[in-house]
Formats: sequence, C-alpha cells, structure tokens
Amino acid sequence: MVNPRSLAVKILIKIEKDNAYSNLTLNAFFEETEISPLDKAFVTNLVYGVIERKITLDYVLKTFIKTPLKKVTPITLNTLRIALYQIMFMDKIPESSAVNEAVKCIKKSKESRNSGFVNAVLRNILRAEYLLPQGESIDNLSVIYSCPCEIIESYINDYGFENTKLLLEESLKPAPLTVRVNTLKTDIENFVNNVGVETKLLDIDGAVELKNGISIGNNSLYNDGLFFVQDTASQRVVNILNPKSGERMLDMCAAPGGKSFSSAILMENEGEIVSCDLYEHKCNLIKKSAERLGLDIIKPTVCDATVFNTDLGYFDCVLCDVPCSGLGIIRRKPEIKYKDFKEFDNLPEIGLKILNNAKNYLKPQGRILYSTCTLRKAENECVVEQFLKENPEFSLEYSHTFMPHTDNTDGFYCALLKK
Repeated sequence: MVNPRSLAVKILIKIEKDNAYSNLTLNAFFEETEISPLDKAFVTNLVYGVIERKITLDYVLKTFIKTPLKKVTPITLNTLRIALYQIMFMDKIPESSAVNEAVKCIKKSKESRNSGFVNAVLRNILRAEYLLPQGESIDNLSVIYSCPCEIIESYINDYGFENTKLLLEESLKPAPLTVRVNTLKTDIENFVNNVGVETKLLDIDGAVELKNGISIGNNSLYNDGLFFVQDTASQRVVNILNPKSGERMLDMCAAPGGKSFSSAILMENEGEIVSCDLYEHKCNLIKKSAERLGLDIIKPTVCDATVFNTDLGYFDCVLCDVPCSGLGIIRRKPEIKYKDFKEFDNLPEIGLKILNNAKNYLKPQGRILYSTCTLRKAENECVVEQFLKENPEFSLEYSHTFMPHTDNTDGFYCALLKK
C-alpha cells in the first residue's frame, strides 16, 4: 500500500510542474493507485491544504532555511510543506508524528541525503515561539491568509478593507457540497431519504446540501440521474434568468453544463437549449451528463461564443457565463490564486465581446443573463456598464454579487439585461 504522505508529495510536484488543476490531478493519481478511502481523504486534505496555505508555509520555511526555496529540491520542499501544514493546521496529528513521518518519507525517496536537513528544519520550527507576522499590512495579510498581494489589493479597491478580510477568511474555509435534485425524476423527500448521507434543505427549490462525504461516482442516485453537483450561486443565477417551458435558450459557454441542466429542469424538459462550447470533448461531456439526467432538450453544439453563428437561429433568452479569473471559487480550486495576475487583463474585453455577440441571438423582448464566478468588478459591473453604454436599447433588470461570507455561496456575479 502506498504511503499517503509520499503520494501527496508526488501530486503536489505534478500540480506545480504542469500548472495542473488539483482536482483533476488528484483523480488521475487515485485512479492508478491502490489506496484506502481513509488514506484518500488524508491525501486530499494534505494536497488542498498545502496549496491553500502555500504562501504561509513558504514564509515560515524561508525563516528557517538559508537557501532560497527555489533551490530546494522538489521532494524535499514538498515534504517540508506537508509536515509544516500538519504542524500548523491539523490539530489531530501530533507534531512529533508529522516530523517523524516526514523524515521517513524523505529517507525512502531519491532525496534521502536530505533527511537530516528536513529533521533539523522541522525541529527548529517546533521550538520557535512566533511563526507569523503581526499587523494588518497587505504584505502581512498575504502571509496570514496565503493570498497574493494583487488579489488583496483588488478586493480592497472593490469592497473595502473589512470585506476583504472577511473574503480572505472565507477563502480558507471548506466549501459546502450542494447539489441540484432532478425533480423531473424524483422529489426532494425521496432524494433526502435515499441519498445515504446527512442532508440540509436550502431555500432554493431543488437545492440540497450534503453534510457528509459522499462518493459521487459510486452513488446509485447519481448514476440514475437523480441529481448533479452545483453550487447555490449557480442555481440562483438560473432562477434569475428564469427560462420557461417551451422557450428556446442559448447557453453560450455551457461546459460543464450545470446551468443548462438546471434550466432544462425549470423548463420541465420542454423547449430547446443549445449548449455551446469551443471544444468538442466538452460538448460530449455535456451530452453524456444530459443523457444521464434524461434531459433531451439540451443540444450540445461546438461554437465560438465570440463569433456570431447564423445557423443557431434566435432565442428567447441567452446565458453568458463568460470566461473569468475564477476568484470567487478559490476555496474550491485554490491553485487559481497563484496565477499571474496579468493573465486576467484581457478578460473584461472577452466578456464584453461575448455579451455583444449574445445580443445578436435575441428575439424581440429577449433577455440576457451575464454571469461570472469572480469578484473582480473589472470583469463584472464594469463590463455590464460598458455594454449598456454601447447598447441603449437594453435595460438592466437585476444585478447582484454573491459573496461567500454573506450569501453562503461561491463568489459570483450576475446581471439580467432585457432588450
């Protein structure tokens, strides 16, 4: 049986080397590794924990290591990160155990020569009285909440200092697992009674929070198409667009398909939803999930959201869930916050281009729902304001930013526009 800490080291190295998504990398390693459910949960905790707290962990390690961290070999560095994460943030693991296991792991690796170094660094950390900086400067907040300064500055500019601290605190908390029940196949009562884990009913029709761990892929209710995973912010967004039975709806950036699925359920599987994505393999995933859910009004279509396609026809409503920086979901995908902030510069332009293309598909009196899973106003309100300035025939019917610390959802923005 594989050592879970050693496996976590391999996964972290792979994510960092390939700039890969943590969830996809974890799943790939688990598929090819014999590992117990308990160890799988432990590895997942370690990997996500180290990624979430990377700035904090590296700040502490720099204090105790004279060599620049970029010169520390990958296995040694990630072994140290994992051990330090256990020491600082996992109360149920004794500090001595975290150190001893780290030394064992490094001794069995190709970097075994560094076992004494690992032991010395961790023992020195255990003897230290203060590990983190004091005060509320942006640099200190970056270390304490393990968030790059650029993101903190962006939050402060958009929402003020106090809201920024709350957003940073929330970003390190576990995200709830919420699902949308397929009420075309079952009702809430039957789902709750048969899903096999503790549940919490939410204030959205069809939304349920699963309180305990669940293996989605092995769940019979999931395989029978009785539910799919979707955050409550995404569910609320679909309700705001409010697609009706018999309408034609266009989902311009649909993958992985959750909003199309929720829309089809609201439409009682009557009408048509054209669900677009730029890539064929993503359209195939939408098709497969729609078939599992029994939603035959969904038509996955390969299409560029920035270019008008006359073959699609006209629609009663259009959903523009545009590409964004993803800063509203960093508690689910913590690696997002380590992207180069310059990568976000062209996103408002792309969002506006898609929004301006969406208007070409609308029937008279049609409506557009613009949404993102980010909290940057540059990608949200500013894009909508520019669109309204360029298109005075549209009016803003609704606008809201869902905040994790006030709405208990992912960070999300939406605006309903009517022609």
